Amino acid sequence: MKVKKFTAPTMPEVMQKVRKELGADAVILHSKAIHTGGFLGLFKKRNIEVVAALDKEPKRQKQAEQQVTKPRVSEKEVKWKEPAATKPDQGMLQELRDLKSLIELNSNTGNLPQYPAAYRLFYEHLLSQDMEEEMAERLVSSMYGHNPEAGRDSFVELLAEELADRFPEGAFEGISYEKKFVHFVGPTGVGKTTTIAKIAAKSVLKDNKRVAFITTDTYRIAAIDQLKTYSKILDVPMEIAYNLDDYRSAREKFKDFDLVLVDTAGRNFRDEKYVKELAQIIDLNQDIDTYLVLSLAAKSADLMEIYRQFEKVPIKQLVFTKKDETASYGAMAGLSMASGKGIAYITTGQDVPDDIESVDVQKLAKMIVGEFADV
Repeated sequence: MKVKKFTAPTMPEVMQKVRKELGADAVILHSKAIHTGGFLGLFKKRNIEVVAALDKEPKRQKQAEQQVTKPRVSEKEVKWKEPAATKPDQGMLQELRDLKSLIELNSNTGNLPQYPAAYRLFYEHLLSQDMEEEMAERLVSSMYGHNPEAGRDSFVELLAEELADRFPEGAFEGISYEKKFVHFVGPTGVGKTTTIAKIAAKSVLKDNKRVAFITTDTYRIAAIDQLKTYSKILDVPMEIAYNLDDYRSAREKFKDFDLVLVDTAGRNFRDEKYVKELAQIIDLNQDIDTYLVLSLAAKSADLMEIYRQFEKVPIKQLVFTKKDETASYGAMAGLSMASGKGIAYITTGQDVPDDIESVDVQKLAKMIVGEFADV
């Protein structure tokens, strides 16, 4: 038997090498993900390593020999031994399809124990959803521990249970009007002003609340004009705060309102001075709630970096925008679980007030699992 090791960035590339050198009769003995190269332990490249084997004696020759030596059976005996027709086992067929997918897909199953194919493929699915490897491994391992025989149709419920265990109570409630002043912070371009307008519209039109705006985003005239437009449409008063004194005056002016939404400048989140400047304009020690607004189109590593920049601010919950620009939700769930912060709202477009929705663990699980359960 000829045994050889093959390495390539993806499983399809590895399989191409195997077929080219060993042919279609090659057997895969083992596969795993490896990380090579890099500098001082950083920037390592992920590759797939496969150990394949080929029996030197042709398979067809073996079959021919077996046919020659096999005793002849009479037609009568054949009919007597013929089994009754049975329907194919759907569970077995799905398992075979999963095993085939493990070979064809870019597999990273070397990081997991020998779980059933459906669980290993779901782990790969979580990685494709831009979830960090460590978080994906923890979720799949815990799901398997609770129900090792589960099929794809059970993964939404299993994942929802895992998410519920990892979020604090009330993590998805959104604005409850317990705090009068609510601030929105975040990097530039994520849609804070539009999100504020959507929340204001819901509060005014559906909850019959008296709402006011304060903006500290004095760096962009367009931002002020945008909020002024929403202010006129919704008949909501607005104040501009250039410094902490202006902010305190605006708070005093709106002290009898039910909800005051505060827009902040969307500065570059990598600028360390930004949070300090924000604290100079807004008194973060007052009786307020602060929501961090992030884009779902951002990568997992970028979302974590943004959160770390703003973690000096007392963040209550997260708001994710631009759902209509992505189909990957693993990064959102990963950041929420890592930070322990719930998800107040998800926005899906520019329409005010329609394109905003609340979320819960069941909805979040469905978003992450997606079409995987329907395969």
